[in-house]
Amino acid sequence: MEQVINSVAYQAGKRLGEVTIDDISEVLKQPGAFVWLGLWQADQAFMQKIQHEFNLHELAIEDALAAHQRPKIEVYGDSLFIVLKTVQQENDEISYGETHFFVGTHFLISVRHGNSSGYAAIRKRAEENPKLLAKGPGFALYSVMDFIVDNYRTLVDQLEMQYDGIEASLFKSEFDPQAVEQVYGLRRTLLKLHNAAMPVAEICNQLIHLHETIIPKELRAYIRDVQDHAHQVIIRTDDMREMLANAMNVNLAMVTVRQNEVVKKLAGWGAILAVPTVIFSLYGMNFAEMPELKTAWGYPVTLLVTLTGCIVMYQRLKRSGWL
Repeated sequence: MEQVINSVAYQAGKRLGEVTIDDISEVLKQPGAFVWLGLWQADQAFMQKIQHEFNLHELAIEDALAAHQRPKIEVYGDSLFIVLKTVQQENDEISYGETHFFVGTHFLISVRHGNSSGYAAIRKRAEENPKLLAKGPGFALYSVMDFIVDNYRTLVDQLEMQYDGIEASLFKSEFDPQAVEQVYGLRRTLLKLHNAAMPVAEICNQLIHLHETIIPKELRAYIRDVQDHAHQVIIRTDDMREMLANAMNVNLAMVTVRQNEVVKKLAGWGAILAVPTVIFSLYGMNFAEMPELKTAWGYPVTLLVTLTGCIVMYQRLKRSGWL
């Protein structure tokens, strides 16, 4: 598999052309020049070569070789090591990956792991802005970070549409196991996205305040823009997770109320049926002397009393809202 996606040298905001790995150290000696190197799941031998060419720290190389790193920013001498989570959606499937960055005053190296969109279009767009690209690898870093966070925002937009459909299905008085399963899946996706975006805000904060050699003053506003977008993702995911939890509680409350209404109706009809049950059970007892047993109107009167008792009970329960 090809490990080097792009290796391009720039000077004063202009593209000098592609450069081989062996020639990178010579290019870096030129004043105002920097190299933007894009890698895809590089192996250990290749990364050791990169370490030698750029004088990178061995611990950073070790982390870059292993995927499943947490988002972070670490300082190794004059260079930074940054890890960001990447996300993309294809055919309703959401996949996560990682991009590891080595950033110095004269280079930007991105190492992609897992499912991640390529950065060729981002590189081309950055090259169309030579004034900012002349500021060095800080602008290249911003361009990629902005693209990653914009993918977060795009996914949030899609999840919000999914959330609207699930929310409508929850505001029913029936229990829907499929809707509950969808809520769980959506909340889990939102949590992953929240955990991906949360560290970006802190990473941007450090880039703005602590690393002026890499992020000059002219680029701080751009990094703050990325930070703001990350905050938006965090807020929106938190809001949706909270609203989903509230919708679940409302659904459970509605189901409980409906069940209580059914129980009340059953209890009401049970009370009505208790009237004939008591009367007829009395007449089923084996006694010689029972009221009105030998009276011609005894049976109709008993039925009339039973019916009247049932009607009275029905009307009272109806007025009280039990039926």
